[in-house]
Amino acid sequence: MLVLRGGWVIDPNEGFDGQADVLVRDGRVVEFGEAVPGGDLDAEVIDVTGCWVVPGLVDLRAHLREPGDEHEEDIASALAAGAHGGFTALCAMPGTRPVNDTRAVTELIKARASSVDGPEVWPFGAITVGLRGEALTEMGELREAGCVGVTDDRRSVTHAGLLRRAMEYARTFDLVLAQHCEEPTLGAGAIMHEGPLSTRLGLRGSPAEAEEAAVTRDLRIAELTGARFHVSHVSSAGAVAAIREAKARGQRVTADVTPHHLTFTDQALAEFDTHAKVLPPLRSTADRAALRAGLADGTLDAVATDHAPHAALDKDCELAEAAFGMIGLETALPCVLALVQEGVLDRTRAIEALSTAAARVVGRERSLRGSDAVTVIDPDREWTPSDATLRSKSRNTPLLGQSLRGAARLTFARGRIVHRSPSEPS
Repeated sequence: MLVLRGGWVIDPNEGFDGQADVLVRDGRVVEFGEAVPGGDLDAEVIDVTGCWVVPGLVDLRAHLREPGDEHEEDIASALAAGAHGGFTALCAMPGTRPVNDTRAVTELIKARASSVDGPEVWPFGAITVGLRGEALTEMGELREAGCVGVTDDRRSVTHAGLLRRAMEYARTFDLVLAQHCEEPTLGAGAIMHEGPLSTRLGLRGSPAEAEEAAVTRDLRIAELTGARFHVSHVSSAGAVAAIREAKARGQRVTADVTPHHLTFTDQALAEFDTHAKVLPPLRSTADRAALRAGLADGTLDAVATDHAPHAALDKDCELAEAAFGMIGLETALPCVLALVQEGVLDRTRAIEALSTAAARVVGRERSLRGSDAVTVIDPDREWTPSDATLRSKSRNTPLLGQSLRGAARLTFARGRIVHRSPSEPS
C-alpha cells in the first residue's frame, strides 16, 4: 500500500484540481481526498508537498529502435527514459527493422517490453507492408496482436486510393490511422523549413504548404470513409486551421504536436545545429504561435514526443547528411511546463494533453481513480540534460546542457514504482 501525502491532484477527466492525498492499494489508486488513511496502516507514505499528482503520462509517438537499431536505443533504455520523463505508456512506432507490419513483430515488441520494469508499450503497426506505400498490412492480425493503431511512421501514404482503402480497413477494426502528412514532391530533398532563413543559408527548404496540402486532402478522405484519423506532429498554422475547421464540422479527427515544435523555430538551425534538424521541420515564429494556440484551445489534442534517438555519428556531420529527429522522452515535460509558466497553457490543459487526451486518441482511458498509472511532477525542480542525467542511449537534443525546470519526481506504471527522483529513497 502507498500513500502520496500532501500533493496537488489534477485529474482532467474528473475535473478535480486541488490538494489531496492519494491512496494506492494492490497497484491501483483507490481513493484520493483531503486526508486518506495511511498512518495507521501498513503503507509507505511519501510526502509530495509542492508536487502535482496526475494521471500517468502517455506518449503517442516514440521510436524505440528495437528490433534492428539497438545501438541507438532499445526497449529497456527507452522505457527507462520514458519513466524518467514521467511517461507510463509509450506508443511504439513501426519503423523498426524488420518493420512492425506483422503479428510476429508486434508480439516480439510486446514480449520484450513486458519483461522490462517500466512503462507500458502500446505498439502501432504499419499501414503498408514494409512502409512502402504499396500493399496494405493485415490490420486485423495487428489488432489481435495488440496494436492500438496503424501508421507508416515518417512516410506519408501519398496514393489517395490506397489511403481510402486503408482508412476503410482500419475503420473495420476500430483502429486509429495516424498520418505523417506531407506532399513529398513539394519538399523533396529539403533540409529545413522554406523561408527567409533557408534562403539566406542556401539550404533547400520544405514549404508549410507541403504539410497543409496533405492535411487537407487526408481530412477529406477521412470524412469520406468515417475513419478515426489522427494527424501526427502538426507543424504549420495552415494545418491547425484545417483541423480546427474539420472539428467544427463534427469530423472524427485528432492531432498532436511535439514539444520541439512548441519550443523552437527554424532559427534553431541558424548555426547549422544538426540536433535541430527534424521532420517535419521547425517552422516560423507565426507557425509556432498557431501551434501553441491550437494546443491551448484543444484543436491539437495531445503532445507527442516523436522521440527519435540517433547515434552520435548520425548527427556529428554536415547538416545535409545528418539524420532527422531528436530525443524527447525526458525533456517533453519541462518543455510543456514552460508553456504553463509563460501563461500559454493552464496546468489542467497541459496535463490533459500529456495524459488523458493522449490516451483517448488510441481508445484508452487515463483517469486517476482506479488507475495503475500515476505521475508525480515537481514543477519547480531544476535539472540539466547531460550524460549523467539522461537514461536514453542517445544525446541528440539541442537542450543538452541547458537548465530546465520541471521533472517527474515519481512514475508509477503497471501498478508499481518505475522511477523515483534521486532525492527519493529507492
